[in-house]
Amino acid sequence: MEIKLNLANFDEEVLKSPYLVLVDFWAEWCGPCKMMGPVLEELAKDFESKGIKITKCNVDENNELAQKYEIMSIPAFKVFKGGTVVDEWVGAQPKDAIKQRLEKLM
Repeated sequence: MEIKLNLANFDEEVLKSPYLVLVDFWAEWCGPCKMMGPVLEELAKDFESKGIKITKCNVDENNELAQKYEIMSIPAFKVFKGGTVVDEWVGAQPKDAIKQRLEKLM
C-alpha cells in the first residue's frame, strides 16, 4: 500500500524508516505523474513483503518538502536508505526499470 507523505509524517515514514523507501514527488495536474500512479500501486504490492516502502508526496500540498529536496521537475523519484538519498531520477519510467533499480539497492 502506498503511503501519502506530508511534513508531519515524513521523518517517521522516510528518514527514520528501517526500510528502503521510494518517494514519488508528484502533483494532481501532472500527466506523467498520473501515468505513474498505477505503476507505483503495483510496485507497492510487489514489494510489500520485501521491506521496500512506496510513498507519494504531493508537491502542491507539501511545498516545503519539495523545496528541501530540490524538486524542479515532476514526477521526481528519490530512494532513501537509512535517511539518505541513495538513488534518484526524474520522469516517468517503466515498471520493470523501477523494479530493477530498487532490487539493486536491497
